[in-house]
Amino acid sequence: MLEILKAILFGVVEGITEWLPISSTGHMILLDEFVKLDVSEEFWEMFLVVIQLGAILAVVLLFWNKIFPFDLKKKPHVKKDVFTLWFKILVACVPAAVIGLAFDDVFDALFYNPWCVAIALIVFGIAFIIIENRNKNLNPHITDLSQISYKTALMIGLFQLIAAVFPGTSRSGATIVGALLIGVSRTVAAEFTFFLAIPVMLGASLLKLLKFGFAFSGTELTILFVGMVVAFLVSVIVIKFLMDYIKKHDFKVFGWYRIVLGVIVLLYFMFR
Repeated sequence: MLEILKAILFGVVEGITEWLPISSTGHMILLDEFVKLDVSEEFWEMFLVVIQLGAILAVVLLFWNKIFPFDLKKKPHVKKDVFTLWFKILVACVPAAVIGLAFDDVFDALFYNPWCVAIALIVFGIAFIIIENRNKNLNPHITDLSQISYKTALMIGLFQLIAAVFPGTSRSGATIVGALLIGVSRTVAAEFTFFLAIPVMLGASLLKLLKFGFAFSGTELTILFVGMVVAFLVSVIVIKFLMDYIKKHDFKVFGWYRIVLGVIVLLYFMFR
């Protein structure tokens, strides 16, 4: 029962931090310092990635009409604009997919540590504040998903690559920063980031499952299931909150939060 309660806590943290641009990895590392799951190292590595599948389902549920390429009310009818959007999403996935497949273990060995995570938190927190101040009096020239070109999608994908290399950057944070820099509105940047997460997280989860399989105990698999369900439920709430929030506010509050969290992580691991 205690492990189930811990899984619920991890699911809550995953559901909140996966979509807000504040780094789920940074929060999971901190939480793991104080709340240890009684599981094998192999399961823990797999759990951190596969729990994200619950969060993905929240995106699928909330944005089904925007991402499902068929209109079943019309024979069925193919939605060409949605198919085009998916091709652009796949283009955006290419940089992280190619580099991630080739160097995933190398990046984990080099950068998956509290120091790199803390620095990434702080650096991208500062980036959010600078970019929002720069954009304060500028009108975005991309205000609809259909206006995202293949070139723009690839550029956003290159920013996502930064998150693939440096844990703590935040996948959503990196893609949103990149989108804002090239003139995408906050709402469109957030939506494209959510959709981009679907193939990215599915691919990452598949890789981990192929690497470790399902040779885990019943308790471990129960922990994974509970974590995914909680992550799904919390993600639904958080995504709705974020989409409402950015209609009236900018991302600077998340930038300041990242800086404070990054400093806390640095101080904690420096003096523990």
